Order: sequence, then C-alpha cells, then structure tokens
Amino acid sequence: MKLKQRVVVLVAVLLLLGLAKLFLLDGGEGSAASRRDLRAFRKMEAGLSLSRGARLTHTLQSPWEVYPEETPELAAVLTALGTARVERADVGYKGTQLKALLVLDGGQKVVFKPKRYSRDYMVEGEPYAGYDRHNAEVAAFHLDRILGFRRAPLVVGRFVNLRTEIKPVATDQLLSTFLMQGNNSCFYGKCYYCRESEPACAEGENMEGSLTLWLPDVWPLQKHRHPWGRTYREGKLARWEYDESYCDAVKKMPPYDAGPRLLDVIDTAIFDYLIGNADRHHYESFQDDGGASMLILLDNAKSFGNAALDERSILASLYQCCMVRMSTWNRLNLLRAGALSSAMRQALTFDPINPVLAEPHLAALDRRLSGVIATIRQCVESQGPDNTLIEDRLNLPHS
Repeated sequence: MKLKQRVVVLVAVLLLLGLAKLFLLDGGEGSAASRRDLRAFRKMEAGLSLSRGARLTHTLQSPWEVYPEETPELAAVLTALGTARVERADVGYKGTQLKALLVLDGGQKVVFKPKRYSRDYMVEGEPYAGYDRHNAEVAAFHLDRILGFRRAPLVVGRFVNLRTEIKPVATDQLLSTFLMQGNNSCFYGKCYYCRESEPACAEGENMEGSLTLWLPDVWPLQKHRHPWGRTYREGKLARWEYDESYCDAVKKMPPYDAGPRLLDVIDTAIFDYLIGNADRHHYESFQDDGGASMLILLDNAKSFGNAALDERSILASLYQCCMVRMSTWNRLNLLRAGALSSAMRQALTFDPINPVLAEPHLAALDRRLSGVIATIRQCVESQGPDNTLIEDRLNLPHS
C-alpha cells in the first residue's frame, strides 16, 4: 500500500475513533459498558416510584439493610422505618447537632433528626421555614439512589408523637431535656450546640423529622480526613485551595495511590456539589482493607441550603485530578435536560414528609448538573477522554 493510501486509511481510522469518543461523550450507547449503564439507569427509573404501605412478603435475615443494586424490599424497609413502634429513646450520639437515638421494634437503631427552623435554608434569597436538615437527609438519600452510588444509609421522613411514642420509652437523660413552649412539647437533647434556649419543638405533640438507618455493629466504620477538606480557620487556606498540582501529591498517598478510593472521593465531590454540601471535612468507609472498601456518604444534613448558590470549589477534586468513572459520566448524561429534577420529584413523592424540596432546590440540581458536565468536558478537552473517563475497575493505579 502506498504511503498516501496509508495516510488516508490512518486518517479515516482516527476519524472513526474520534466520532466514537464523541458519541460516548454525548451519552451514547456505543460500548458494552455504556449499554450496561443504560440498562442500570432504566432499572433505577422503574424503581423510583415506591409503594406506600409496602410490607415484606417473605422473611429476610434482617429487613434492615443497606440496599444493593436491586432491592425489591426497599419500599417495605422504608415503610418499616416510618411506622415501626419505638421501643426505646435516648439522647443522640456525640456530635454538633440535635438528634435522638431510637430503637425500633425488632431492635434496629435509627437516628431521629427533628425539624428545626434555620436561617441557613434559603429560597429565592429568603429564609425558608418549611425546610430543614431533616429534609436534606431524605433528599440526599434519594439523590444517592438516582446517581447509582448506593453509599448513603436509608433515610425516611416520619412524624412522631412525643407524648405517646417517645416519652413512655425515653431514658431519664432524654426526658430531662423536655420542656413546654406554650402548647408545644419540645426537647433540646445533648450535643455540642444543644441549648435549653434553642429546643426543637413539635406542633402540639406531633413532631416532624427524619429517621436514618444505623448501620449494623458488625460493620465497623473507619473515619478518614477528607483530602479536600477545608481548614475552617480564618485567613488560612488548605493546600488544595492554592496549589493547582495538589492532586498529584494526593495520588502518591495511600489509599489514593491505587484502588477505587480516589474515584470514590471524586464521585462524592459531584454528589456534594449537587446538594450544595461544602462541609465534607471527613468521610467514613467500612473497616479499611488497603483502600478497597467503599466510601460511605454519612451525615448529609448541611445540604440544599441556599438554592441560588453554586459553590464550585466543592468540585476541586474533579477539576484538579481531571478524572471520573465512566459509569458516573454515563449516568450524569442520562440525567441531563431536566431528567434529574424529574427523577427526584418522582422519588420523593413516596416520603411521608413530601414535599421534601422546594422547586428552586430542584431547579438547582439541574443547573448544577450542567456545571458538572461542563467541568468534565473541559477535562476531556485538556487531558483527552482516555485520561479523563476511567473504566470502573478495582486495581487502578493513579501514579
């Protein structure tokens, strides 16, 4: 074959490869991985509408579980969380925010976060009294379902009667924090910021809140400092805030030098950007085995605050490392053009405290998703698709 013919063939092959990459970047179905991700997306869509009042039709080893990819029992487990009898109530575990620890019928522990008015939650520039941290936990759990990460514990909204459900089974320590404000029953619990002057109050005796599944004790968790955490010290920046080559240093440190953990952190950055959570200073994983265990998305209460604010620095790990899972990229593309907010509306209709999110928060999800996709496209343009879009595999070297 003559040189000119070889050049023509080579150009044609490169053109076809380029078109294939463009097809993938536009959310096409050109590869087996993309087709698999599309099938998973369709299954997620089909499972969004959960049946209210669902009951388990067979006996599980434990009906309280972190949900796998396909869980027909999910609606039944969430229903049980929202309706099971409270056997015991105590002050919450250590932390900064008010919560109570409940034990449900069958022995399952859950964390109850009561509704509290906060000026942190803004809609159209004004404090929004109909929304609070308990809404954030519910919404974050369903977003985790929609994104296909499945790393957030199960959460459901619930109304509890403080007089008939909580006080009869409460410990003395919790009971000592109860008080009345007018005709409303209140409690202030025990935590770093808990004050008798700032209790959570029911409407009469009925209190709205959220229940978060307490993971089984047989699955011990390990806490890690987030490599892109903030300093929380005025005038002092974290290294990632001024060093554009910071990701190169992270890639040399265990457990980010190999395995899935760095990609987990980048997935988490996308998740946090969508919900507006700039407070992920630590994260948890299951008992560590060299960085192979999954990152768990616990404590998403400081989310969906100001619907008008898009804090791009939350995406620092994404735009500094310029890499993301191919499956994450495919899922994001399938959620474009309003599909994300539509899926959230559908998923949240199941919850007892629906409407969970105000419309500006749902619109913010679509807007922020466009920002994530634009950021990944910029990485593709500068680093190339092969270096940016990473196939989902465990033993991934990052150096």
